Amino acid sequence: MQYIVTVQEAVTAFTPGLEPTAAELDAIEAEMPVISAEVELLDAQIMTLDRLPNELDACRLRRAWHRVLAAHRDLANRTAGTSLPGGAA
Repeated sequence: MQYIVTVQEAVTAFTPGLEPTAAELDAIEAEMPVISAEVELLDAQIMTLDRLPNELDACRLRRAWHRVLAAHRDLANRTAGTSLPGGAA
């Protein structure tokens, strides 16, 4: 008989360098409107899973999709003028 052992310790081993850097936290903060809009769209889609979407659901889905598009547009416009370090000249 072979015993199955867990690898919990190897998976969750602490490494000091795993904390997010300030630049990574800033990038997450910049993308937060997109993340929030996508969560709102997902919530609207989940509400319509168990039934046929009525007119209000369709309107809610459309508004959520437009918020996602607007958030992506705003993020692209905000980051268009900035250059990332390490890029080509």
